[in-house]
Amino acid sequence: MKRYRKDITAWFIIILFLITLFFLYNQLKTDRYDDQGGEASLPESLDPVVTRKTEKLVKRASEKNIDVVITETVRSHEAQDALYEQGRSKDGNIVTYAQGGESYHNYGLAVDYALRNYNGKIIWNTSYDGNNNGESDWFEVADMAKEIGFEWGGDWSNFKDYPHLQMNFGLSIDQLKQGLRPKHEDSDQ
Repeated sequence: MKRYRKDITAWFIIILFLITLFFLYNQLKTDRYDDQGGEASLPESLDPVVTRKTEKLVKRASEKNIDVVITETVRSHEAQDALYEQGRSKDGNIVTYAQGGESYHNYGLAVDYALRNYNGKIIWNTSYDGNNNGESDWFEVADMAKEIGFEWGGDWSNFKDYPHLQMNFGLSIDQLKQGLRPKHEDSDQ
């Protein structure tokens, strides 16, 4: 009978421990993300942290005599689908493998950039060295962006998306589709 009581006590402690872990995990999840449910509306503007980091990137690049132009921010599902069709059912090169709802642009967590050359023309030339320091301005911007906290599409192995910068805040596309959104404190992150 004593052994039976020890076994039940051990199982009780294990179950209590697992319940505590489950509670703590869900508490952390709740504190870190804003759960807006599956019916969460899509943003019309960039996430505030992405906005601040983008502004910081443009300023930092300017200090190195690189003129960065943000060419795309938030994109609707319809605009994403139209971009997806480019190179498929529409003329042009394939520029994305993400359909509507599959891009961080759809959730205000991504930007695309280009450069402005000395003539004021917007260019997507990844070898352009407008500040004449012997380095590609494009890759200098990508390195600055990564230092600031962006993920750069040029680092992807399957599809190189050189203009693309994103911040996912630990959220997958599936989580964003389910209504989870980054939760930010009122601090300068």
